[in-house]
Amino acid sequence: MTKEPIIQIKNISLSFPEMVVHRDISLDIFAGDSITILGPSGTGKTVLIKMIIGLLKPTSGEVIAFGKSVLNQKEEDLTYLRKKIGILFQGAALFDSLNVYENIAYSLREEGELAESAIKQIIEEKLELVGLSGVEKKYPPQLSGGQKKRIGLARALASSPEVMLFDEPTTGLDPTSIRRIDDLISKLNNELGMTSISVTHDIQSARRISKRWILMYDGRILADGPAEQLLEENEDVRRFAEGRWAVEI
Repeated sequence: MTKEPIIQIKNISLSFPEMVVHRDISLDIFAGDSITILGPSGTGKTVLIKMIIGLLKPTSGEVIAFGKSVLNQKEEDLTYLRKKIGILFQGAALFDSLNVYENIAYSLREEGELAESAIKQIIEEKLELVGLSGVEKKYPPQLSGGQKKRIGLARALASSPEVMLFDEPTTGLDPTSIRRIDDLISKLNNELGMTSISVTHDIQSARRISKRWILMYDGRILADGPAEQLLEENEDVRRFAEGRWAVEI
């Protein structure tokens, strides 16, 4: 029996008067996938993952998540969808005026479904998962860049999503922090079975965190398949991975 995709991107196009971002993109994402979307800057990689949770709408085409069209959902339905699909933005998007505990508790309290004791337990569990137990009272300005990313991840995981989206999760981090974030993304997929979709320029990170690569260029998908197979057989992927893209395009 053929497995059904949990997210479908069907014939998506997005254009503005001054530019075309996507050109008829179609893509299926299955439960348990570990995907990295690669490509030069300006090819619409981050825009694509924002469409998955309804933050942006295409000019044409359709996005279906868990059997429902994202484009036609009301705001309360999108809120439910965003509990099932977490996202870690490039800047972690923490509130500097709130400590770590309050940052993670914020969205859980907004939902209004959990007692404070349950929220406390979730926060402790997620901080332990990202290796930052005991920092609840610290404020974001007191944290390193890598710690902020891990707190952002803990917050995204607080609602127990089935899918995690990562927008340049290691940009601006030192090598040790990069490896920690990569290991966390791999752990979520390999040990917890969580579907992960990452946007990154870091080829070494992409090798560590994903089994499936998608290469985008000029608003189109040039390649989609198992990472190792693409590196062996696809010249576009090889050139991008070896840093020869800018020279030859």
